[in-house]
Amino acid sequence: MVSVTSGPVALAAGCGLGVAAGLWLVVSAGMPVWMRLRARRQPGGGLSAQARTVRLVGAVGAGLAVGVLTGWPVAAALAALAVLAAPSLLAESRVGTAETARVEALAGWADMLRDTLAAGAGLEQTIRATAPIAPDPIRVDVLTLAAAVQDGARLVDALGAFADRVDDPAADLIVAALRFAAAGQGRHLADLLDRLATAARGQAALRLRAAATRARIRTSTRVIVVTTMAMALGLTLFSPAFVAPYSTLTGQLVLAAVGALWAAAFVWLSRMGRITRPTRILTGAAGGSG
Repeated sequence: MVSVTSGPVALAAGCGLGVAAGLWLVVSAGMPVWMRLRARRQPGGGLSAQARTVRLVGAVGAGLAVGVLTGWPVAAALAALAVLAAPSLLAESRVGTAETARVEALAGWADMLRDTLAAGAGLEQTIRATAPIAPDPIRVDVLTLAAAVQDGARLVDALGAFADRVDDPAADLIVAALRFAAAGQGRHLADLLDRLATAARGQAALRLRAAATRARIRTSTRVIVVTTMAMALGLTLFSPAFVAPYSTLTGQLVLAAVGALWAAAFVWLSRMGRITRPTRILTGAAGGSG
């Protein structure tokens, strides 16, 4: 173990606490805006308050532990930041899985609309009839749409609100087709819905294939991270003379630069493992413009 004095230990401990407190203030102050932006991109709106608290407590503990072990303020700060960021960067893409399931659900709902319309039902009646049996990922949204139509809302406005709630390009296409039909311009709506359902299923299959490729990248990223951290810990514990130069001011600056480069590479690898989301067609309030 690296030998430390009470001065560096206290400094490192204080640095760890300072970094954690600063991160707490930044996250707490920015959370309302961040939550609103994130809620538009993925279901669930992000981490729960309990999960954020656990992560911040873990960051404080990691910063203190590394500070006491090494006596290096920069190492304490890097450890706290790693505990905060690593779970999100290394986590499986649950968002991508949810988006794929939503696209498949939209395809299934399009089939329901097509079949009900083919039986001679009107558009509003079709929406109300399919709402209770819509696929699970979009059932609440379809039920809300049906309730709005039942309460007398304009169909065009209700469909726009539905598109914003689902927040997916595939939903925008279906809503656009239904809007044309509501305006009396959808004489071949059943055929169009059939084509949209087929296209949505093709998009879902493409996303699944892309997700399999990205999963291999995420696995490689985990291996790189674990190997690097294990090597750094091993050198610190079993070869203190090798890492002794980092105890100086110059060494701390070098460590900060190395940590910044490593973090940038880590983020780059993580982004390589994510699937880029298609751009929506309908945007604006209630999908009113696009």
